[in-house]
Amino acid sequence: MNNDYIFISESVTAAHPDKLCDRISDEIVDRLLAQDPASRVAAETAMFGGVVFLATRIATAARIDLAETARRVLARAGYQKEDYDGEAATILTSNLGTLPESYPTVRAARLDEAGLAAVPAGNQVTVFGFATRQTPTLMPLPIALAHDLARALEGAARTGDFPYLMPDGKSQVAVAYRDRMPRRIHSLSLVLCRRPGAEVREGKIRDDLIQGVIEPVFAARELHPDDATRLFFNPEGPFVGGGPQVHCGLTGRKTAIDSYGEFARHGGAALSGKDPLRIDRVGAYAARYVAKNVVAAKIAESCEVQLSYTAGEAEPLSIQVDCFNTGRIPDTAVEGRIRRHFDLRPAAIVRDLGLQEIAGREGGFYRHLAAYGHMGREDLQAPWERLDRAEALSTD
Repeated sequence: MNNDYIFISESVTAAHPDKLCDRISDEIVDRLLAQDPASRVAAETAMFGGVVFLATRIATAARIDLAETARRVLARAGYQKEDYDGEAATILTSNLGTLPESYPTVRAARLDEAGLAAVPAGNQVTVFGFATRQTPTLMPLPIALAHDLARALEGAARTGDFPYLMPDGKSQVAVAYRDRMPRRIHSLSLVLCRRPGAEVREGKIRDDLIQGVIEPVFAARELHPDDATRLFFNPEGPFVGGGPQVHCGLTGRKTAIDSYGEFARHGGAALSGKDPLRIDRVGAYAARYVAKNVVAAKIAESCEVQLSYTAGEAEPLSIQVDCFNTGRIPDTAVEGRIRRHFDLRPAAIVRDLGLQEIAGREGGFYRHLAAYGHMGREDLQAPWERLDRAEALSTD
């Protein structure tokens, strides 16, 4: 494999229609879990223009208004009413039926050994977790930068400092690697939506975004754009209008953005809109938890953890580790340490990471994961970002 290459990752703002759909789906998860931590839910959202469609399957003792939940998210999206009026949107809901009574749930009384063994994976799935020393959060640099730029772009639109900006936008970052380590910023691209009727020179947009978005993001970074870094602003031409009035949204369509920006593998399934017992969601969090602790333990500079589950069994069928020849012990030895220090059965993951109770935080929890990634979220104190197993792994 060539150790010198350029890698590109992208992110989108929280007001992008796909992310609004993720947010609605996870707002449903949060509100159900806050009332009934054992809720089982699958929620998907689609939207275009003034129409939002919710499809759900729910087993819960909680009661929420699905349409009101969606409207609440749209009202906070940051659009001016003349550009997109979420309060006037048509919300269509379809409950596809309750989940079977036999569907496994996790309640505090069942989190003993017998209870853990009695809750199998509900699906056949392979999930991946990844960590690397490229950033303080142990995330790949391209996706970390893309998230920061998208967040700053949305912030610039919301503050009103640049009144021509709509909160819908996209960022792309190309990082040049040498010897598999990031060495320079090759290029940056920002796609922004300009409010209809707003007259502004392209040169002013460029100056505003350099000073208001790019420079603040890189101020705290060790690696900065240099004189040869190429900057692109709406490279396909002016983008007038944006949001749901221009392009449709769908839950789970940005899985690479949600995980590692395609720098590492991911399971491919949507993370949002699923309760914590859904193995494609909880397994992805557990795999990140394991990989991050391995790297934090200084066992390896980079680590990918693969977990494979099958329906009807609690234990993962397979745990595979790849440290990309950066480990100080063999990958098989790393796998052995993981097996000794992590219980990767679904109910044990829910218990150890507190994934049901966390929805009860003031302001919720899962809804905030919908934009700017599920991994590396130390800003949200995501439990799978904890490093509480690193010392045990390093001294095993």
